[in-house]
Amino acid sequence: MSLTSAPDSRPSGRAAPPAGRRTESPVVELNVGGEFYTTTLGTLRKFPGSKLAEMFSSPAKACLDAEGRFFIDRCGTYFGAILEYLRSGQLPTQHIPEVYREAQYYEIKPLIKHLEDTPQIFGEQVARKQFLLQVPGYSENLELIVRLARAEAVAARCSRVLVCLVRNEKEDANCADALRSLEANKRSVVKFGPWKAALDISDLLDCLNMDIKAQGYQVCYSHNSPLPAKVSDYFYTFSFSWW
Repeated sequence: MSLTSAPDSRPSGRAAPPAGRRTESPVVELNVGGEFYTTTLGTLRKFPGSKLAEMFSSPAKACLDAEGRFFIDRCGTYFGAILEYLRSGQLPTQHIPEVYREAQYYEIKPLIKHLEDTPQIFGEQVARKQFLLQVPGYSENLELIVRLARAEAVAARCSRVLVCLVRNEKEDANCADALRSLEANKRSVVKFGPWKAALDISDLLDCLNMDIKAQGYQVCYSHNSPLPAKVSDYFYTFSFSWW
């Protein structure tokens, strides 16, 4: 199916326009991940450099569902907010992170810029993201915490993972003996640091807690290390609840 009007289905008493004058239909029916929308080609092509405009720039790029609607294989829940912005410039007031993700997929740069100025996206993409970039190996260590917790979950209601946080070389040296002792006793520890920036430990702990919960886990952390007092300040326990 091309991006032109469907064959004429009007009663025979109404004459169809001459074949040579058949023009591209401005109305488009969309199926976005099972959600249905009706709009115009002009709306979809409003920003020529976007992926959405590209999708509807050529018949060869169109994908159709069984009913002949143009199909986009994305979650349709937030496409209405994308469409309202294209129609009227109206910015969403709800589900900002989700709409931001869809705006990025469709490469609608003006909407992306507007959303990046909102407190929700600014806080996540600029403030917190830049904070975590100062912690070497943050993503890898976060994954390791989850992996260790899952490994200890067999026939257990809770898993506990020991985390060591050292801000500088001096604290790293202070913890060296304790880390060697834990390793000798086959006790796994996930170590963060040292890092160069002046990061607040409580903020880093909150980020870990937030990012683990975002993956669907029930987790909390506490400062109840079984280690000697002189190094206990560097160690925290993350507790996962499974049932």
